[in-house]
Amino acid sequence: MHPLSKIYVAGHRGMVGSAICRNLESRGFKNIVKRTSQELDLRNQHAVHDFFGYEKPDYVFLAAAKVGGIHGNNTYRAEFLYDNLMMETNIIHSARIHRVTKLMFLGSSCIYPKMADQPLKEAYLLNGYLEATNEPYAIAKIAGIKLCEAYRAQYGSNFISVMPTNLYGYGDNYDLQNSHVLPALLRKFHEAKENNASSVEVWGSGTPKREFLFADDLADACVHLMETYDGAEILNIGTGEDISIKELAETIKALTGFEGEIVWNTSQPDGTPRKLLDVTRLHSLGWKHSTSLQEGLQKTYKNYIAQLELV
Repeated sequence: MHPLSKIYVAGHRGMVGSAICRNLESRGFKNIVKRTSQELDLRNQHAVHDFFGYEKPDYVFLAAAKVGGIHGNNTYRAEFLYDNLMMETNIIHSARIHRVTKLMFLGSSCIYPKMADQPLKEAYLLNGYLEATNEPYAIAKIAGIKLCEAYRAQYGSNFISVMPTNLYGYGDNYDLQNSHVLPALLRKFHEAKENNASSVEVWGSGTPKREFLFADDLADACVHLMETYDGAEILNIGTGEDISIKELAETIKALTGFEGEIVWNTSQPDGTPRKLLDVTRLHSLGWKHSTSLQEGLQKTYKNYIAQLELV
C-alpha cells in the first residue's frame, strides 16, 4: 500500500474497524473510505455492488460483523448466521468483481473445534465439532474463509484471512446482555463500586481460560500483514498467553477498586474450556503484540470512564 491507496475499512465504527483506521492514519494513509450501516447496508447485494463500482477501492479490510458474547450468540442464532454470511459474501464477491488489489477477511478464534488440542494451530480448522453456543457465528466465519480460498484458487484473487483471538479496547460493547466477557466484567465491577454493592455475579465457574488481545495491537498486526503476507493459509493473531476467567475477574475487581465479593453463577454456561491460539507463524512473520493485558485493561477502563462522563 502507498499513502494515496484507496482503502475501504468495512465496519469502521466498530472496535476493530476504528482501531484499523487509527493505525492507517498514524502511518500516513490518507485515502480511507468509510460508510456507516445507515449509508450502506452490507447485507444488500446490489447496494454493495454499486458501492464498489463507485468507489473502486484498492484494498479492503473486512472488519464488519455482527458480534456478541455467549448470550447474544446463543439467543440471536439466526441473525448471527444470516447477517454475517450476507455481509461477508457481498463484500468478498464485489471485491472480486471490481478487481480489488487485496482483501483481508477477519475471522475469529471460535472457528476452531471446541475440544481441539491447545494451543490452537491453523491446521485444526474443521477437525472437530464447534462450541454449540456460538456455532452460527463460527459457521459464518468459516464460510468467509472458504470463500476467500475459493476466489483465490479460481480467480487468483489476493484475499487473505486472519483469525483474531478475543479482543477488547476502545469503543467496546458494554451491553450486559450482548457483550463479551471482558467488557461485561468491567462494567459490572465499575457499577458495583459506584453503587456500593456487596457482590458481583459472574457467569460460569471461572475455570475456562481465555486469551485477550488489545484491539489496537490487532489493528497493527492487520496492517503489517496486509503489507507483508500473501499466503492462502489462514493466520492466527493473538498473544500466545491466556488467563482464567477467575483471574480476569479478580484483576478487573482490583482495577476498578471494588471491594465486595464475587459470586459465581454456575448455572450459566462456561463455553469452550480453553481457546489459546498458536501464534508461531505470526511471530515468524515479524509481528508480536506490544500491549500487556494489565496495560490494555488500564487504557480500556480509562476510556470507559471517559465515555460515561460524556453521557
